[in-house]
Amino acid sequence: MRTLISRNDEETTMADDQQLWGYEEVAAYLGSSVGAVRSRRSRGSMPAPDDTSVPDRPRWRPSTIRTYKPLGRGFRSDLLTSARPASPS
Repeated sequence: MRTLISRNDEETTMADDQQLWGYEEVAAYLGSSVGAVRSRRSRGSMPAPDDTSVPDRPRWRPSTIRTYKPLGRGFRSDLLTSARPASPS
């Protein structure tokens, strides 16, 4: 499946297995804040990043986050529905 990504007025097409999400994209997908995602990672409750080549900028494949089942206080599992878009804008 191909996804069109637009960043800084530049459009790029890439396969899902090549696409990587940072904190902002993961937070948008999960319906939480960037701070909450950072906190979950620091506590070890996020899956291991798929790319750590840039310090302080971990990135995950969309498939890694889609299979992630967060649990715990404050997580809104009712927001994870099939109506959500395939990738954040």
